[in-house]
Amino acid sequence: MISDERKTRQERVALATQAMMTAARTAPKSRGIDIIEIITVTNPEKEQLVNTMLEMGLNRDGENTRIAEAVVIIGTPKSPLALNCGYCGCDTCEQNKGKSPCEMNSVDLGIAIGSACAMAADCRVDTRVMLSVGRAAKKMGLLPTCNEVYGIVVSCSSKSPFFDRK
Repeated sequence: MISDERKTRQERVALATQAMMTAARTAPKSRGIDIIEIITVTNPEKEQLVNTMLEMGLNRDGENTRIAEAVVIIGTPKSPLALNCGYCGCDTCEQNKGKSPCEMNSVDLGIAIGSACAMAADCRVDTRVMLSVGRAAKKMGLLPTCNEVYGIVVSCSSKSPFFDRK
């Protein structure tokens, strides 16, 4: 059997994004409470995401997303963890009452994103974390329960299209 790399690329990207989602899911979470939401978007939905980005004026990142083979979308809802840490600016979670995101949610999201990107590196695919992708995904309602959303564009090509951006 002969297997051409170009013909199996999409399968390998799918395996890499599945591993990225697993890495994000199994990343440590505050108080052991998992509220992270994760999806992978490929065409035709990826092209809808690109069009939303272009409509929002996010042209450079939209074109980078178009080049990507897949996008991992990851987010977190506002969900106070009753730690009363004060990092949100309130002394207690009760005082916050959803005025601002729970800082622990943001920390957990960052750790999950880092774990996903580390897994991508282990799979030897290129990535870039983009807030702009998250904004467009949020506008499209891709993670409807989440208020903080980021996108991780994924590419499996000879050179990362996310490095020398114009």
